[in-house]
Amino acid sequence: MKIGIYGQFYHEDSEIYIQHILNVLQEKEVEIVVEEKFLKSINKHKDISKSYSKVSSFKNIDSSYDFFLSIGGDGTLLKSVTYVKDLGIPIIGINTGRLGFLATIQKEKITESLQQILNGDYTISERSLLSITTDPTNEKTTEINFALNEIAINRKNTTSMIKVETKINGKHLTSYWSDGLIVSTPTGSTGYSLSCGGPIIDPKTNSIVLTPIAPHNLTVRPFVIPDSSTITLKVSGREKSYLISLDSRIATLKNQTIITIKKASFCIKLVQLKEDSFIKTLREKLLWGEDKRN
Repeated sequence: MKIGIYGQFYHEDSEIYIQHILNVLQEKEVEIVVEEKFLKSINKHKDISKSYSKVSSFKNIDSSYDFFLSIGGDGTLLKSVTYVKDLGIPIIGINTGRLGFLATIQKEKITESLQQILNGDYTISERSLLSITTDPTNEKTTEINFALNEIAINRKNTTSMIKVETKINGKHLTSYWSDGLIVSTPTGSTGYSLSCGGPIIDPKTNSIVLTPIAPHNLTVRPFVIPDSSTITLKVSGREKSYLISLDSRIATLKNQTIITIKKASFCIKLVQLKEDSFIKTLREKLLWGEDKRN
């Protein structure tokens, strides 16, 4: 078995959990391959034992991996997606951060959870992504043109609103006069979109949600559409350019650039323990189970 590992030392006491992970994988005689920069950090970290062996590094990966392990929070897992891309490798998200909607394996249960997964006792949650193209094509967004959570349009260097002309399947929907617009997958519905008043959508739902950011017209509300839809956007405003982000990878585009957003042609596979579910995550992470009347 071959497992790739990516992570960052952003969170307190992360080295303890990385040590637990390395111990479990070595006991199972797994081939361990660690992202190049992260391996250098591990090797420099005094609190992680250097007794591990047969550990190599990668800059890019291929389809030979059985799992890809993300150590950190949801941000780290989103970066892990940029390595896995369309290879279909299941991602194990270990949450050493705070909330952890995507990285659902809790750090306090790393050893038993990993052993359970390596023994084949897990399920796969397939998550849709969004892809983006621009016209003219020389207006590039980022090197990676897909997003697991959302694609967001935001104003730049101004307090003035921007206008986001929006078409669905070639038909004019509206022009959002706002601070921007979020185009979100069901996975991203619990992120930026939720903070701007968007609905929570089950990941199994075949949909996309358009959520305006601080719209000037108070009758404008989030809009859920089928994920077979093609969304076309054109932005204008007092500034000559605006910001676009794909899962927090930020770029600048010029006004009048045509943006086309569709469902990507591939999915991301997230590993879940059998006792976990999206409903359970909502109850625990959004504290829905804390209502004393329950």
